[in-house]
Amino acid sequence: MTFKLSKNSLRNLDGVHPELVDVVKLAIQITKVDFGIPSTGGYRTAGAQHKLFLDGKSKADGYTNKSYHQTGNAVDVYAYVDGKASWQPEHLSQVACAMLEAAIRLDVNLRWGGHFKSFIDMPHFEMVG
Repeated sequence: MTFKLSKNSLRNLDGVHPELVDVVKLAIQITKVDFGIPSTGGYRTAGAQHKLFLDGKSKADGYTNKSYHQTGNAVDVYAYVDGKASWQPEHLSQVACAMLEAAIRLDVNLRWGGHFKSFIDMPHFEMVG
């Protein structure tokens, strides 16, 4: 089955680096699990990043410790299973396979938060190098 990004997910990619947007758009075509981009999953201002920090949803405060989201070099995803958002590891791992495969195909150096050592962040992908 082929999936496509919703209008909201596409809008939530505004401000994200074009190469990363290309990765997301290819990944949605090859994924085995549908996914989307949450409203806070793309580019973030310092204020938006700080709010996520205060809510305990990010390690980056947006000012002293900046997020890759603030430069447009990161995107967060959620899986979409049985008509609702899912952050279950088995679903996000499948989305990660598609994202990483798309990055390889497009020659984009992508790091997945599911591979982080100190803080596992399965919805998170960031361009590096």
